[in-house]
Amino acid sequence: MSKTTPGTLLLSKAGIAFDLHPYDYDPDAPRVGLQAAEALGIDASQTFKTLMAEVDGKPVCVVVPSDCEVSMKKMAAAFHGKSGQMMKVPDAERLTGYKVGGISPFGQRKSTPTVIDEMAQLYDIVYINAGQRGLLLSIAPDDAAHFLSAPFADLTS
Repeated sequence: MSKTTPGTLLLSKAGIAFDLHPYDYDPDAPRVGLQAAEALGIDASQTFKTLMAEVDGKPVCVVVPSDCEVSMKKMAAAFHGKSGQMMKVPDAERLTGYKVGGISPFGQRKSTPTVIDEMAQLYDIVYINAGQRGLLLSIAPDDAAHFLSAPFADLTS
Protein backbone atom coordinates (compact mmCIF):
# COMPACT_ATOMS: atom_id res chain seq x y z
CA MET A 1 0.00 0.00 0.00
CA SER A 2 1.29 3.42 -0.94
CA LYS A 3 1.17 5.95 1.85
CA THR A 4 1.15 8.83 -0.61
CA THR A 5 -2.12 10.17 -1.95
CA PRO A 6 -3.03 13.48 -3.60
CA GLY A 7 -4.34 14.57 -0.20
CA THR A 8 -1.22 13.67 1.79
CA LEU A 9 0.97 15.37 -0.82
CA LEU A 10 -1.02 18.59 -0.57
CA LEU A 11 -1.07 18.56 3.23
CA SER A 12 2.70 17.99 3.31
CA LYS A 13 3.32 20.77 0.79
CA ALA A 14 1.17 23.13 2.91
CA GLY A 15 3.15 22.22 6.05
CA ILE A 16 0.08 20.79 7.82
CA ALA A 17 0.95 18.27 10.55
CA PHE A 18 -0.66 14.84 10.24
CA ASP A 19 0.15 11.20 10.91
CA LEU A 20 -0.81 8.18 8.82
CA HIS A 21 -2.60 5.12 10.19
CA PRO A 22 -2.83 2.10 7.87
CA TYR A 23 -5.32 -0.64 8.73
CA ASP A 24 -6.72 -3.81 7.15
CA TYR A 25 -9.63 -2.61 5.03
CA ASP A 26 -12.64 -4.93 4.95
CA PRO A 27 -14.61 -4.40 1.72
CA ASP A 28 -17.53 -6.37 3.20
CA ALA A 29 -17.86 -4.21 6.32
CA PRO A 30 -21.36 -2.70 6.53
CA ARG A 31 -19.90 0.62 7.74
CA VAL A 32 -16.32 1.31 6.65
CA GLY A 33 -15.67 4.10 9.17
CA LEU A 34 -16.69 1.93 12.10
CA GLN A 35 -14.59 -0.94 10.81
CA ALA A 36 -11.58 1.41 10.47
CA ALA A 37 -12.00 2.67 14.04
CA GLU A 38 -12.23 -0.87 15.36
CA ALA A 39 -9.20 -2.02 13.37
CA LEU A 40 -7.13 0.88 14.75
CA GLY A 41 -8.53 0.65 18.28
CA ILE A 42 -9.77 4.23 18.30
CA ASP A 43 -13.10 5.76 19.30
CA ALA A 44 -15.64 5.67 16.44
CA SER A 45 -16.85 9.17 17.33
CA GLN A 46 -13.30 10.47 16.76
CA THR A 47 -13.12 8.75 13.35
CA PHE A 48 -14.76 10.85 10.64
CA LYS A 49 -16.17 9.66 7.34
CA THR A 50 -16.08 11.72 4.16
CA LEU A 51 -19.36 11.77 2.27
CA MET A 52 -20.08 13.27 -1.10
CA ALA A 53 -23.55 14.71 -1.53
CA GLU A 54 -25.55 17.25 -3.48
CA VAL A 55 -27.36 20.30 -2.15
CA ASP A 56 -29.83 21.79 -4.60
CA GLY A 57 -28.12 19.73 -7.30
CA LYS A 58 -24.60 21.04 -6.59
CA PRO A 59 -21.78 18.80 -5.27
CA VAL A 60 -20.69 19.16 -1.65
CA CYS A 61 -18.51 17.27 0.79
CA VAL A 62 -19.35 16.60 4.44
CA VAL A 63 -17.06 15.16 7.09
CA VAL A 64 -19.00 13.57 9.95
CA PRO A 65 -18.35 11.13 12.82
CA SER A 66 -18.38 7.52 11.63
CA ASP A 67 -20.90 6.53 14.28
CA CYS A 68 -23.47 9.15 13.17
CA GLU A 69 -25.84 9.67 10.28
CA VAL A 70 -26.02 12.87 8.25
CA SER A 71 -29.23 14.87 8.48
CA MET A 72 -30.10 15.90 4.94
CA LYS A 73 -32.00 18.89 6.28
CA LYS A 74 -29.07 20.11 8.42
CA MET A 75 -26.64 19.44 5.58
CA ALA A 76 -28.70 21.52 3.15
CA ALA A 77 -28.92 24.33 5.71
CA ALA A 78 -25.14 24.27 6.27
CA PHE A 79 -24.69 24.99 2.55
CA HIS A 80 -27.53 27.56 2.52
CA GLY A 81 -29.65 25.26 0.37
CA LYS A 82 -33.12 23.77 0.46
CA SER A 83 -32.60 20.05 -0.11
CA GLY A 84 -29.81 17.51 0.04
CA GLN A 85 -29.17 13.97 -1.10
CA MET A 86 -26.25 11.58 -1.25
CA MET A 87 -24.24 11.58 -4.47
CA LYS A 88 -24.26 8.42 -6.60
CA VAL A 89 -21.09 6.32 -6.23
CA PRO A 90 -19.84 6.73 -9.83
CA ASP A 91 -20.33 10.51 -9.61
CA ALA A 92 -18.49 10.71 -6.27
CA GLU A 93 -15.56 8.68 -7.59
CA ARG A 94 -15.34 10.69 -10.81
CA LEU A 95 -15.52 14.04 -8.99
CA THR A 96 -13.01 13.21 -6.23
CA GLY A 97 -10.60 10.90 -8.03
CA TYR A 98 -10.90 8.50 -5.08
CA LYS A 99 -12.72 5.18 -4.67
CA VAL A 100 -15.66 4.97 -2.26
CA GLY A 101 -14.29 3.61 1.01
CA GLY A 102 -11.19 5.73 0.43
CA ILE A 103 -12.59 9.19 -0.30
CA SER A 104 -10.73 11.95 1.48
CA PRO A 105 -11.76 15.59 1.71
CA PHE A 106 -8.10 16.45 1.00
CA GLY A 107 -6.75 16.50 -2.55
CA GLN A 108 -9.97 15.82 -4.41
CA ARG A 109 -9.76 16.09 -8.19
CA LYS A 110 -12.28 18.95 -8.20
CA SER A 111 -12.49 21.34 -5.26
CA THR A 112 -15.88 21.03 -3.58
CA PRO A 113 -17.42 23.13 -0.80
CA THR A 114 -16.89 21.24 2.46
CA VAL A 115 -18.38 21.38 5.95
CA ILE A 116 -17.04 19.49 8.97
CA ASP A 117 -19.38 18.35 11.71
CA GLU A 118 -19.00 20.48 14.83
CA MET A 119 -18.31 17.39 16.96
CA ALA A 120 -14.76 17.41 15.53
CA GLN A 121 -14.07 20.39 17.79
CA LEU A 122 -14.42 18.13 20.84
CA TYR A 123 -11.08 16.48 19.99
CA ASP A 124 -7.46 17.58 19.71
CA ILE A 125 -7.04 15.08 16.86
CA VAL A 126 -9.54 13.47 14.49
CA TYR A 127 -9.06 10.59 12.07
CA ILE A 128 -10.11 11.13 8.45
CA ASN A 129 -9.55 9.05 5.32
CA ALA A 130 -6.20 9.84 3.74
CA GLY A 131 -7.32 9.02 0.20
CA GLN A 132 -7.22 5.27 -0.12
CA ARG A 133 -8.96 2.29 1.38
CA GLY A 134 -7.15 1.14 4.49
CA LEU A 135 -5.42 4.45 5.29
CA LEU A 136 -6.56 7.13 7.74
CA LEU A 137 -4.73 10.26 8.75
CA SER A 138 -4.89 12.01 12.09
CA ILE A 139 -5.06 15.78 12.06
CA ALA A 140 -6.07 18.65 14.32
CA PRO A 141 -9.66 19.64 13.45
CA ASP A 142 -8.76 23.32 13.14
CA ASP A 143 -5.93 22.47 10.72
CA ALA A 144 -8.33 20.39 8.60
CA ALA A 145 -10.94 23.17 8.61
CA HIS A 146 -8.38 25.82 7.71
CA PHE A 147 -6.84 23.75 4.90
CA LEU A 148 -10.28 22.93 3.43
CA SER A 149 -11.76 26.41 4.08
CA ALA A 150 -14.50 24.40 5.79
CA PRO A 151 -16.72 25.76 8.53
CA PHE A 152 -17.94 23.61 11.41
CA ALA A 153 -21.69 22.95 11.61
CA ASP A 154 -24.20 20.58 13.18
CA LEU A 155 -24.69 17.99 10.41
CA THR A 156 -25.95 14.87 12.20
CA SER A 157 -29.40 13.65 13.17
